[in-house]
Amino acid sequence: MNQQKALEKFFNLIIDYQNQIEDKNNKVSNYLTPKELKKAFDFSIKREGAKFNDLLSDIEEYLHHAVKTRSSNFFNQLFGGNNIPALMGDILTSITNTSMYTYEVAPLATIMELELVQKMCKKIGYKSGEGTFVTGGSNTNLMAMLCARNILHNTTKKSGIKRKFTAFTSEHCHYSIPKAANIIGIGEDNLIKIKTNKNGQLISKELDVAIYKSKQKGEIPFFISATAGTTKIGAIDPLEEISAIAKKHKLWFHIDGSWGGSILLSNKHKKLLKGSHLADSFSWNPHKLMNIPLICSVFLLKKQGILEKVVATPNADYLFHEHDFDEFDLGKYSIQCGKRADSLKLWMAWKFFGDQGYNERINRLFDMAKHATNIIVKHPKLELLKPTQTLNVNFRYIPKNKKDVCNFNLMVRNCLAKKGGSMVNYCSIDNNISIRFVLLNPDANIKGVNDFFNAFLSEAEMLDK
Repeated sequence: MNQQKALEKFFNLIIDYQNQIEDKNNKVSNYLTPKELKKAFDFSIKREGAKFNDLLSDIEEYLHHAVKTRSSNFFNQLFGGNNIPALMGDILTSITNTSMYTYEVAPLATIMELELVQKMCKKIGYKSGEGTFVTGGSNTNLMAMLCARNILHNTTKKSGIKRKFTAFTSEHCHYSIPKAANIIGIGEDNLIKIKTNKNGQLISKELDVAIYKSKQKGEIPFFISATAGTTKIGAIDPLEEISAIAKKHKLWFHIDGSWGGSILLSNKHKKLLKGSHLADSFSWNPHKLMNIPLICSVFLLKKQGILEKVVATPNADYLFHEHDFDEFDLGKYSIQCGKRADSLKLWMAWKFFGDQGYNERINRLFDMAKHATNIIVKHPKLELLKPTQTLNVNFRYIPKNKKDVCNFNLMVRNCLAKKGGSMVNYCSIDNNISIRFVLLNPDANIKGVNDFFNAFLSEAEMLDK
């Protein structure tokens, strides 16, 4: 079989897989244990290589065992959903196989990235910001802390940290914030986590006190990270209050909007992120609420000229040459060298749906989160563990044996996952196991939400006999 014929058969398999996803009766996963999966699939790579027919068989088997994250019954993670325009862009990116470090090798993708950055900046409220696409939300937060360190203390880029720097964030921050503190050299112990209120929002007064205490110890406070959409409950910190504290103490103010940033596309709900324009930097993950295939993450800055100061390194004349358009060589503004053209898939999706399309999609998800919350509140055996603030709905089932509530809910969740009809995640809230039902799939609907809760309750009631 030649390459062309192999590609034709490959795309036919992809189309069949897509049709399976659209079949609402199809399972989200075909669960096997690791031991069973090793028996079911040939992972070996032999000396003599394989034929295209062998690879196509492996692809078919891979698709069979892959979790269908595009299914409308997938509520497990902060990504998922079907987005055909973005999928087309992702395929084009792989076929053209370019890198985004110079305009010369990626002319169209370069302009797309710059245009998208400006559009996203305007959605935040930045008048003339800048930004860069990076490899995940964790790296957007790393970039934020790096920019804060190198701009507020400009000797650190070359000389490193010689005194004790401190950073501040919510106790419910994403784990990438302490990871960033480790990577840039301030150390996880010097990231001070601030208490939150009953709704999971950072308490501003506690933040102010913590900064004063750090100064009194002779430390150098430099960075505050607020969260716009916590991973567990979707809480949004009081952005305007935090901005005022950052301004008073002359600290860098960053917003981790990796999860909630796309709420800015909703005319109805964007008020939840009021004060975003006050931040020095902002993380936004279109691969979450905009349903772009992984990975698509953007780091945005309020002021221009910062990225080059923070990350540019001399002695790369083999790559960056002097020419009329060298300001379009995006590699100079990135911590990466090889840089995938992730702008294409986002541009294609946004071009297709438009601002209004995304506005409607996100509003519809909020409506479904409200519907799910109402189901929980009205059912005598279900308990809402936290008020639904955005698109995370946290609940649990109360069994007859109330001493074993946590293990019981874990058992129900795991049974559902192994049966493969739907997939939902869980987390710990106030030392309780919470079923974390996340609404971000634009293909989900009221019937699908009802079907999930019917399946969950059926499993729970069967185990609770």
